[in-house]
Amino acid sequence: MDERRRLVLASTSAYRGSLLGRLGLPFECAAPGVDESPRDGEAPADTARRLAQAKAVAVAARFPNALIIGSDQVASLGALRLEKPGNHANAVHQLQTLSSQTAQFDTAVCVLDAVHGTARSRLVTCRVTFRPLSAGMIEAYLQREQPYDCAGSAKSEGLGIALIARIETDDPTALIGLPLIALTELLAEAGLPVIG
Repeated sequence: MDERRRLVLASTSAYRGSLLGRLGLPFECAAPGVDESPRDGEAPADTARRLAQAKAVAVAARFPNALIIGSDQVASLGALRLEKPGNHANAVHQLQTLSSQTAQFDTAVCVLDAVHGTARSRLVTCRVTFRPLSAGMIEAYLQREQPYDCAGSAKSEGLGIALIARIETDDPTALIGLPLIALTELLAEAGLPVIG
């Protein structure tokens, strides 16, 4: 990879790093240090788009010759935003709220060419319908997986899949935090095809 094609993931998320690693491209990770607070009246999808680009822009200042990947996900249940629970009690409450409900996960990815200042982005939506969740199921799941760093409190890539009745999306990796189908398209448009 020449210097211009240096690839940087604007994230220190282990989930996003693991997903990007699937593509077999060398890359570096850098913390974007962006305030992820939503703006008043901002729709979840708009928050995800704005933050994906903001993360890429923030990191580009440190890597002026690279392609920067920024990504962000906002989960919601109607007007309620689903944050990372952070602890057991919050996760219990979140899963009780999600029982038999359909949540939406809006995941945006942005590829910024720091040389030219051009940014390309995509938004992928996942609709996740949860099974009816008993108190016993919730407690057993949380004791085993402890998904306190996961919005929605259920890791679809792990045991959390047992809590889910249906996932509707064009890109299953988007739910984990980095939509690889969209990303491979963006990288190809930026001159870095994953294959070929």
